[in-house]
Amino acid sequence: MLDTALLRRDLETTAARLADRGVVLDVGRIARLEAERKEVQGATQALQNQRNSRSKEIGQAKARGEDIAPMLADVGRLGDDIESEKRRLGAIQAELEEIALSLPNLAQEDVPVGKDENDNREERKVGKPPNFDFTPLDHVALGTALGGMDFDLSAKLSGSRFVSLHGGLARLHRALIQFMIDVHVQEHGYSEIYVPYLVGSDILRGTGQLPKFADDLFRIEDHDLFLIPTAEVPVTNVAKDRILDASELPLRFVCHTPCFRREAGSHGRDTRGMLRQHQFEKVELVHIVAPSDSARALDGLTSHAEAILQRLGLAYRVVTLCTGDIGFAAAKTLDIEVWLPGQGCYREISSCSNCEDFQARRMQARWRNPATGKTELVHTLNGSGVAIGRALIAVLENHQQADGSVRIPEPLLPYMGGIDVLEPPKA
Repeated sequence: MLDTALLRRDLETTAARLADRGVVLDVGRIARLEAERKEVQGATQALQNQRNSRSKEIGQAKARGEDIAPMLADVGRLGDDIESEKRRLGAIQAELEEIALSLPNLAQEDVPVGKDENDNREERKVGKPPNFDFTPLDHVALGTALGGMDFDLSAKLSGSRFVSLHGGLARLHRALIQFMIDVHVQEHGYSEIYVPYLVGSDILRGTGQLPKFADDLFRIEDHDLFLIPTAEVPVTNVAKDRILDASELPLRFVCHTPCFRREAGSHGRDTRGMLRQHQFEKVELVHIVAPSDSARALDGLTSHAEAILQRLGLAYRVVTLCTGDIGFAAAKTLDIEVWLPGQGCYREISSCSNCEDFQARRMQARWRNPATGKTELVHTLNGSGVAIGRALIAVLENHQQADGSVRIPEPLLPYMGGIDVLEPPKA
């Protein structure tokens, strides 16, 4: 959540920065509410001062033996007026908070201003896309020919936007998960964590999914529980309502979970295959750091996700998302896009975001700054390390061979039980 002080002290500048994100801030409404808030707060304070003065007068009158009943009645009326003003103030503050909860984070100054993905800034390309001497297949054709990717079965079980994996493909999917976790724990120094896949609304509110994205979530009927859209939600909330000691920071977690999203395949985009589904797997990376460390942490987080693609022999590029394309809670996002021969283009496989104190303010996640002895909000970061389904797609498409078989990248061989090539079943 944005610091509401920005809406009081620097409303016009905040509105301009939000406009860069395509958000039109109702400056007039906020100004009106702020004026009402100040008026009501002033009136409440004046009434409280009157009641305090009158209470003192009652004590003095009682000591003189005077009739204090009228004065008590007057104090009672003042009390009623104070409670009425407090209710008014509460309603105004609730309206201001509702506005603040609907507003996205402010983009950092170095984020390019733009409307959509066409305005993102490419930072670097790493590796060269493979040069095939045959026409490469996409993952759907490859997976189907290998006999391990079944969309008909999943449609029968659950409807559209699901997949069933079998045999070697199921094992490759599991191998990718284990490989990524091992690299992040053993080489990058993350702590592995296992979390529930169902969380309450307050947890989703803490990371910014609620209230804005309620329609994108799967909710459990008759319960205040939702299926997680990403492990970012429960893992980041590890810091909820805590005051962390400086010695505990940074916290760096790696977590594998399935993810559940209702918006999959919206607007008719990516409706073929595994690119966008209601249920998919991710290995998520989460950092909780002191504010002075968050810029450096974003670079480290991104490099850790990149390392996975490098080890798998996959070409990719890194882009900085523009103001119109970054996520709701992010102040800056670096997307890693892997090359997919079946589509002939780069596609997102990881988004690494610095949310600064936006989520921490919602969660009341703080640390004690040893320099001042005061508590401050932490900064939170997250990114995929990486998305498993898209990694599976990338491995299939980039390591395919002319006969329809797929070579297993060397780092995955220890997890494949002796399988080094996936081959179509023999007739």
